[in-house]
Amino acid sequence: MGTPTMQEASWIWRDGEFVPWAEAQLHLLSTAVMFGTSVFEGMRAYNTAKGPAIFRLDAHIRRLVDSARIYRMVPEYTAEKLAALSRETVAKNELEDCYIRPMILRGYGAPGLNPLNSPIHTFIAAWPWGAYLGEGALQGGVDVCVTSWQRAMPNTFPARAKAGGQYVNAQLMKMEAITNGYTDAIALGPGGLVSEGTGMNVFLVRDGAIITPLLDGTALVGITRGAVIQMAKDLGYEVRHEPVPRESLYTVDEIFFTGTAAEVTPVRSVDRIPVGDGKTGPITTALQKQFMETVKAENDDPHGYLTYVHG
Repeated sequence: MGTPTMQEASWIWRDGEFVPWAEAQLHLLSTAVMFGTSVFEGMRAYNTAKGPAIFRLDAHIRRLVDSARIYRMVPEYTAEKLAALSRETVAKNELEDCYIRPMILRGYGAPGLNPLNSPIHTFIAAWPWGAYLGEGALQGGVDVCVTSWQRAMPNTFPARAKAGGQYVNAQLMKMEAITNGYTDAIALGPGGLVSEGTGMNVFLVRDGAIITPLLDGTALVGITRGAVIQMAKDLGYEVRHEPVPRESLYTVDEIFFTGTAAEVTPVRSVDRIPVGDGKTGPITTALQKQFMETVKAENDDPHGYLTYVHG
């Protein structure tokens, strides 16, 4: 079971200019290729009555720059410039609903582990991308497992940086899940507590309260996660941040993932144990509705989450 082939767009912004999609290339011996020295973001633009709008653009760009600082490869472009270029990339490709991937990476230069002599490159790509976890996932939910691979101990990899090399861990989890007949996986941290999904944050619901695992240095601080927490509070739900043992996954009423790609995706079962009654629960449904109305500009966007591509 593989992943659908990427749907290409026409242009990618690279180091100050737009180049045709097929020409946005990197040398085989670039530091990013050899050692995973890249940081990136995933953002979505949604088509609205006023044209495409990017969800939480400024927060994503801030995290991109933060990730670059952690890995000592801050680009020459300001956060404001990168945000403007992200809008321009969507417009240049004449896209409406799309995924946006800005990347900062080390190119060809240093042959060894010291990356400082490799140049810093900046790319921004955008392309159409539908439901991340497959058609029907947003409505019917997904079946997941608890992976045998765990997240790294804090102070091994910087979990708050969204870095390419760190996603080798997530790929192992994803491949294990798919090979064993699941859609995705939930990972535990080194202490045995629930951390996150392969590329998504995880939430649980029990007795009407929403529970999210503590940010203990093993999981990415999700930007969609933060927005969904705010939306839950707006809707009057109790949100608790607490340690989550593995067995809680089998006894809660609802589970859902959040992420730029995953949006708000219900989890139908964990390790073949149904979550609740095995259907999308009412709180997940309410949050999904609030999220979709926000990103599609169908409400008044009270927290200013949308940035319109065409101003």
